[in-house]
Amino acid sequence: MRWLMTDERMGDALWRALMRLPLGSGVVFRHYATPERERRALLRRVKRIARSRGLVVVVAGKFVIAADGVHGRAQTHGIRTWPAHSRGEALAGKRAEADAMFVSPVYPTRSHDGAAGIGPARAMQIGRGLGIPVIALGGMTESRWRQIRRFGFHGWAAIDAWIR
Repeated sequence: MRWLMTDERMGDALWRALMRLPLGSGVVFRHYATPERERRALLRRVKRIARSRGLVVVVAGKFVIAADGVHGRAQTHGIRTWPAHSRGEALAGKRAEADAMFVSPVYPTRSHDGAAGIGPARAMQIGRGLGIPVIALGGMTESRWRQIRRFGFHGWAAIDAWIR
Protein backbone atom coordinates (compact mmCIF):
# COMPACT_ATOMS: atom_id res chain seq x y z
CA MET A 1 0.00 0.00 0.00
CA ARG A 2 1.18 3.49 -0.81
CA TRP A 3 0.74 6.42 1.58
CA LEU A 4 1.00 10.18 1.28
CA MET A 5 2.20 12.06 4.37
CA THR A 6 0.88 15.63 4.15
CA ASP A 7 2.33 18.83 5.58
CA GLU A 8 2.35 22.57 5.02
CA ARG A 9 5.39 22.45 2.72
CA MET A 10 3.24 20.84 0.02
CA GLY A 11 1.13 23.92 -0.69
CA ASP A 12 -1.07 23.41 -3.75
CA ALA A 13 0.97 20.35 -4.75
CA LEU A 14 -1.20 18.50 -2.22
CA TRP A 15 -4.05 18.35 -4.74
CA ARG A 16 -1.84 16.87 -7.49
CA ALA A 17 -0.39 14.38 -5.00
CA LEU A 18 -3.86 13.16 -4.02
CA MET A 19 -4.65 12.56 -7.70
CA ARG A 20 -1.38 10.64 -8.24
CA LEU A 21 -2.00 8.13 -5.45
CA PRO A 22 -3.11 4.71 -6.71
CA LEU A 23 -6.64 3.68 -5.81
CA GLY A 24 -6.78 2.12 -2.36
CA SER A 25 -3.81 4.11 -1.04
CA GLY A 26 -3.77 6.08 2.20
CA VAL A 27 -3.24 9.63 3.39
CA VAL A 28 -1.77 10.63 6.74
CA PHE A 29 -3.10 14.15 7.18
CA ARG A 30 -0.63 16.07 9.33
CA HIS A 31 -0.56 19.86 8.73
CA TYR A 32 0.41 20.32 12.39
CA ALA A 33 1.15 24.06 12.13
CA THR A 34 -2.10 24.97 10.37
CA PRO A 35 -4.57 26.76 12.66
CA GLU A 36 -7.40 24.43 13.72
CA ARG A 37 -10.19 26.12 11.73
CA GLU A 38 -8.16 26.12 8.50
CA ARG A 39 -6.95 22.59 9.22
CA ARG A 40 -10.53 21.32 9.50
CA ALA A 41 -11.52 23.02 6.22
CA LEU A 42 -8.46 21.59 4.47
CA LEU A 43 -9.20 18.13 5.83
CA ARG A 44 -12.80 18.30 4.56
CA ARG A 45 -11.49 18.99 1.06
CA VAL A 46 -8.89 16.20 1.33
CA LYS A 47 -11.57 13.74 2.52
CA ARG A 48 -13.88 14.64 -0.38
CA ILE A 49 -11.13 13.87 -2.89
CA ALA A 50 -10.07 10.76 -0.98
CA ARG A 51 -13.61 9.40 -0.87
CA SER A 52 -13.99 9.88 -4.64
CA ARG A 53 -10.71 8.01 -5.22
CA GLY A 54 -11.09 5.18 -2.68
CA LEU A 55 -8.32 6.48 -0.41
CA VAL A 56 -8.09 6.01 3.37
CA VAL A 57 -7.47 9.14 5.49
CA VAL A 58 -5.99 9.10 8.99
CA VAL A 59 -5.38 12.27 10.99
CA ALA A 60 -2.28 13.05 13.03
CA GLY A 61 -2.02 15.64 15.77
CA LYS A 62 -3.68 16.73 18.95
CA PHE A 63 -7.02 17.75 17.42
CA VAL A 64 -9.42 14.84 16.97
CA ILE A 65 -11.05 15.34 13.60
CA ALA A 66 -13.41 12.84 11.96
CA ALA A 67 -11.66 10.63 9.41
CA ASP A 68 -11.10 6.92 8.77
CA GLY A 69 -8.75 6.81 11.74
CA VAL A 70 -5.81 8.40 13.50
CA HIS A 71 -2.04 8.46 13.26
CA GLY A 72 -0.71 8.16 16.81
CA ARG A 73 -2.28 8.29 20.23
CA ALA A 74 -5.62 10.09 19.71
CA GLN A 75 -8.82 8.16 20.42
CA THR A 76 -10.44 6.49 17.42
CA HIS A 77 -13.13 4.05 16.43
CA GLY A 78 -11.36 3.61 13.10
CA ILE A 79 -7.92 2.46 12.09
CA ARG A 80 -4.78 3.50 13.94
CA THR A 81 -1.42 4.01 12.28
CA TRP A 82 1.69 4.55 14.35
CA PRO A 83 5.07 6.28 13.91
CA ALA A 84 8.15 4.33 15.02
CA HIS A 85 11.76 5.51 14.97
CA SER A 86 12.91 2.87 17.47
CA ARG A 87 11.96 -0.56 18.78
CA GLY A 88 10.53 1.09 21.89
CA GLU A 89 8.17 3.22 19.81
CA ALA A 90 7.20 0.12 17.82
CA LEU A 91 6.36 -1.72 21.03
CA ALA A 92 4.25 1.27 22.13
CA GLY A 93 2.38 0.96 18.82
CA LYS A 94 1.74 -2.71 19.53
CA ARG A 95 0.36 -1.84 22.97
CA ALA A 96 -1.85 0.83 21.38
CA GLU A 97 -3.19 -1.82 18.98
CA ALA A 98 -1.94 -0.03 15.87
CA ASP A 99 -3.15 -1.39 12.54
CA ALA A 100 -0.03 -0.27 10.64
CA MET A 101 3.35 1.11 11.64
CA PHE A 102 5.39 3.73 9.77
CA VAL A 103 9.09 3.11 10.45
CA SER A 104 11.45 5.94 9.58
CA PRO A 105 13.66 7.37 8.34
CA VAL A 106 14.65 4.53 6.04
CA TYR A 107 16.66 6.93 3.84
CA PRO A 108 17.72 10.56 4.37
CA THR A 109 14.77 12.91 3.97
CA ARG A 110 13.94 16.63 4.12
CA SER A 111 11.56 15.88 7.01
CA HIS A 112 14.50 14.86 9.21
CA ASP A 113 17.06 17.26 7.74
CA GLY A 114 20.61 16.17 8.41
CA ALA A 115 19.63 12.77 9.83
CA ALA A 116 21.07 9.69 8.20
CA GLY A 117 18.61 7.03 7.13
CA ILE A 118 18.62 3.84 9.16
CA GLY A 119 18.44 1.64 6.08
CA PRO A 120 15.82 -0.95 5.13
CA ALA A 121 17.23 -3.85 7.20
CA ARG A 122 17.31 -1.81 10.44
CA ALA A 123 13.88 -0.31 9.69
CA MET A 124 12.40 -3.76 9.29
CA GLN A 125 14.04 -4.95 12.53
CA ILE A 126 12.23 -2.17 14.42
CA GLY A 127 8.81 -3.53 13.51
CA ARG A 128 9.50 -7.21 12.91
CA GLY A 129 7.55 -9.84 14.80
CA LEU A 130 4.85 -7.55 16.19
CA GLY A 131 2.08 -8.71 13.89
CA ILE A 132 1.63 -5.17 12.53
CA PRO A 133 2.17 -4.26 8.86
CA VAL A 134 5.37 -2.19 8.56
CA ILE A 135 5.37 0.77 6.16
CA ALA A 136 8.72 2.21 4.99
CA LEU A 137 8.95 6.00 5.38
CA GLY A 138 11.74 8.47 4.78
CA GLY A 139 13.26 9.25 1.39
CA MET A 140 11.03 6.68 -0.26
CA THR A 141 10.22 6.51 -3.97
CA GLU A 142 8.60 3.88 -6.15
CA SER A 143 12.06 2.81 -7.33
CA ARG A 144 13.35 2.40 -3.77
CA TRP A 145 10.17 0.50 -2.88
CA ARG A 146 10.89 -2.05 -5.61
CA GLN A 147 14.37 -2.53 -4.12
CA ILE A 148 13.34 -2.95 -0.47
CA ARG A 149 9.99 -4.71 -0.45
CA ARG A 150 11.86 -8.03 -0.21
CA PHE A 151 12.67 -7.09 3.39
CA GLY A 152 9.01 -7.69 4.27
CA PHE A 153 7.55 -4.17 4.20
CA HIS A 154 3.81 -3.94 3.52
CA GLY A 155 4.06 -0.60 1.74
CA TRP A 156 5.77 2.75 1.59
CA ALA A 157 4.99 6.38 2.38
CA ALA A 158 6.39 9.71 1.25
CA ILE A 159 5.80 13.39 0.78
CA ASP A 160 8.20 14.42 -1.97
CA ALA A 161 7.76 11.32 -4.14
CA TRP A 162 4.12 12.31 -4.71
CA ILE A 163 4.75 15.97 -5.54
CA ARG A 164 7.63 15.65 -8.00
